[in-house]
Amino acid sequence: MSNIKKAFENGKAFIAFITCGDPDLETTAAAVCAAVENGADLIELGIPFSDPTAEGPVIQGANFRALKGGITTDQIFAFVKELRRDVKVPMVFMTYANVVFSYGAEHFISTCRDIGIDGLILPDLPFEEKEEFLPLCRKYGVDLVSLIAPTSENRISMIAKEAEGFLYIVSSLGVTGTRSEIKIDLASILQVVRQNTDIPCAIGFGISTPEQARNMANISDGVIVGSAIVKLLEKHGREAPKYVGAYVKSMKDAMR
Repeated sequence: MSNIKKAFENGKAFIAFITCGDPDLETTAAAVCAAVENGADLIELGIPFSDPTAEGPVIQGANFRALKGGITTDQIFAFVKELRRDVKVPMVFMTYANVVFSYGAEHFISTCRDIGIDGLILPDLPFEEKEEFLPLCRKYGVDLVSLIAPTSENRISMIAKEAEGFLYIVSSLGVTGTRSEIKIDLASILQVVRQNTDIPCAIGFGISTPEQARNMANISDGVIVGSAIVKLLEKHGREAPKYVGAYVKSMKDAMR
C-alpha cells in the first residue's frame, strides 16, 4: 500500500505546502514540525526552481529567496533525511521536471526513496509524458502524483484510472495563489474521478480560509494549502513556525 494513503485514513486530510529554504532550512524544519503537530496529515515540500511556471507571485517569491540564499537539491536531500527522524507523516516533493532531469532522474528518485520521500509532484509534466519518470518511480516505490485541472475535461477519467498516491485536483485556472472564491464546478470533476478510481483526491490552488477548507473537504478527501502558509513565512521569517502552527490548526478544525 502506498504510504501516502495513511494521510487519508483519519478523515479529511490537510496537506501543507512549504518551500524548502525560505528563509532557511532551520525555519523550514520548524514550520513542518509545527504544521504536523497541529494536524497536517501530509507535507508537500517545494524544491525551488528558477522558472516555477505553476506558481503565483507568493510561491515564486519563496523560490527566488531560497535560491538567492544558495539552496541546492543536495542540501534539501540531506535536510529531509534529518527531518524524517521527527516527522512521521507522509511527505512528497513538489518541483519541476527540469530539476529532476538536471540532477539525473534515477539518482533523484532513488534518493527520494532513501530519505523517506513518498511521492513526487511535477506540475509541468504532461500526463502523456509521464513515462519518462513513471518506471523509475515504480522501481523505487515513489508515487508519481497526477494533477487534474479544470482544462483536463475528456482526459479526467484516463488520468484518474492511472493515478497513484493521491490525485491533486486543481481548483482554478491559472497559477497558485489565494482566491476569494472558487468558481469551478469541482463536484462534477470529482464525480468523474470517483467513477474511475478509489484513490484519494485532494483539492489545491486558491484555498486559504477555514470556510474554503471546510467546503472543499465536503466534496473531496483532502485540502492542499500553499500560498497562505508561504505568506506567513515571508511575513514572519524565522518567527513564522508558531503562526504556521496556529493557521494549520484553524484550517484542520474547520475540516473536522
